[in-house]
Formats: sequence, C-alpha cells, structure tokens
Amino acid sequence: MSEEVHVRVPEGLRHLPDREPSWEPWLDRLPRLAADVLREWELDLDGRPTHGQCSLVLPVRARPTGEPAALKIGWPHEESRYEHLALQHWHGAAAVELLRADPHRGALLLERAGPDDLDVLDDVTACETVGGLYAELHRPAVPQLVRLSALAADWARRLLDLPREAPVPRRLVEQAASLARAFASDPATDTSIVHGDLHGQNVLASARATGPRWLVIDPKPLAGDPHVEPVPLLWNRWAEVLATGDVRWAVRRRLAATVEAAGLDADRARDWAVVRSMVNALWCVEAVRARGGTLDEGARDWLTRAVTIAKVVQD
Repeated sequence: MSEEVHVRVPEGLRHLPDREPSWEPWLDRLPRLAADVLREWELDLDGRPTHGQCSLVLPVRARPTGEPAALKIGWPHEESRYEHLALQHWHGAAAVELLRADPHRGALLLERAGPDDLDVLDDVTACETVGGLYAELHRPAVPQLVRLSALAADWARRLLDLPREAPVPRRLVEQAASLARAFASDPATDTSIVHGDLHGQNVLASARATGPRWLVIDPKPLAGDPHVEPVPLLWNRWAEVLATGDVRWAVRRRLAATVEAAGLDADRARDWAVVRSMVNALWCVEAVRARGGTLDEGARDWLTRAVTIAKVVQD
C-alpha cells in the first residue's frame, strides 16, 4: 500500500475572499480530495503547490513513466463546469493538453507548462500574441456550452435594474444594456468556443520541443462570439496603463493590437468591450449591495477601471 500523501493548501488560496456557501466546505475537503486523486491516478508530487483564484495546482509526475504534468483541482462553480470540454476540443492546439479528467471532482490532469506567462512581454506584444492564438481556439461551439446570447440577455435586464443612484454613469449603463440586447438576438453571438478569460496570466510558456511557444490555460468556455475575447487584455495589468499617463491611448492601442493580430472587426470588438466592462461594474455594485455595505477602496478602483474602459474605447 502506498504511503498517504499530505497535501498542503497554500495560504494564498485560503485567504482569498469567500465566494459562496460552497467555498469554505470545498477548502476543508481539498487536502483529502487531492490526496485521493494523487493515489488513484498514481501521481507523485513534484514541487510546491500553487493556486489560481479558484483552484489548487500541484506539479506531479506520473508513475511509472515519470512524465511531468500538473494536477488542477478546482472549486466547482458554473464558470469552470465545461473547462474539460474546451480542452478536449482544442486537443493541445494552442492550449495545454488534457491528459485525464474527473469533472465531478473538478480534477484535471494537464500538460505541464510555464512557469513564465505572457506578462514577461510588454503589454502590446502580449496582446498581439493572444490575438494570434484566437484562430486555433475559436472553433465551432459544442452544444453543451452555455450560450453567450443567454448571458447577454440576462446582463441587459440586470443592467437596467440597477438603481439610478448606483455609482456608475446611467448613460453607459443604458448603452451597454442596449448593446447586450442586440447581441442577445444576433445569431453570430453563439457560433464559436470562446475562452472567456484570456489574458496574459492564462497563457504559459510551452515546454514542448516543437510546436507553439505559448499555451492557453484555465478556460471559462462559452458558445460565444470571438469579438468578446479581447476585453480581459484591457483591464489586466492596469497599473501599466496608468503609468503611461495617457489611459485612453494605452487602452485603445491594446485593443487595436489584439483586433489587428486576430483579424477581428474593430467596431464589434469595441461594442463587446463596452458591454463586458459595464457588466464588471454591474457585478461589483451587486456584490456590494448584497453585503449591505458601502464601496470600499477596492470596489471603487474596480468601478473606475470598468467605467474608464467603457468610455475610452469609444471616445
């Protein structure tokens, strides 16, 4: 019988903000869950655990071959529900290879990549690199995925339900709701698998001897519109945007670089940027209201970022 492995949950994962009632129970179960998967899948730990915003990642080696891999165990939530389907569909083209999956336990055995991510490049080069990956990722959507059109319809309704005293410009709220309604009724909104959260930290350096230099990780897949993808590249690495002293120029050049590299329609990408930025603001306001609290510094900064992007992409 193999020796029981004790898996240490990184303190950074434990200290992330509570999400839903299932979060803390999942954290409590995580060491045993990880140990069970390691044993059942015949994996040996091969380094220190790391984590994302919703998952534990363990560097491992498979027995008996010693092949390196990464075991990801994620908190079960709607956005991660179909991660394995997207990875299966991409089959290692511009994304890490899925080696094994147990979706019910949120366990994925993945090709090991990194540790470098696209944040080692300047922001515009990173945007161009991500834009160049889209062609491999945006394949015809599989039927199981949540449809972006349904989300857009829901976003439009919730945006208009925001009270007029909400700390966001009503003009932008109504504009984003109108655009979201139009996208919800557009057949082109649900055509492709989209990653959903593709920014520099979700693209790792490949360890393959040949093939792509960069590999995508951590999809939150939807049946969607490729033009929805560039927006996370705008709101990430925000300190670098502010450091330029010209926020409008910095945001617009990121969007232009991504659109050009991917061959996207600039107007449609801009409209999705308005929608997704204001949806970020919506989620922030809803979260504060649900807690019965007032805006703290972090929430104010996030709202400012969202509203700023929605403004400058169209000024």
